[in-house]
Amino acid sequence: MLRHEFQPGRLVAGLFLTATGVVYAGDAAGVWRTPWFVVVPLVVGGLCLGGATGVLARAIRRRGGAEGG
Repeated sequence: MLRHEFQPGRLVAGLFLTATGVVYAGDAAGVWRTPWFVVVPLVVGGLCLGGATGVLARAIRRRGGAEGG
């Protein structure tokens, strides 16, 4: 049994924030050069996609619960 319910919106947002960290870690290690403004579309896009995923998952759960019971 799960201790908490799965929240895909948080997963998507976390993946984008992790990707942002990897981009900056690669820049700090000298693997590649990253302009400072690259973080804006990664973070904002990830948060927007995470929010949209969360809203969609909630709508699917509510609709499935109404039909199933």
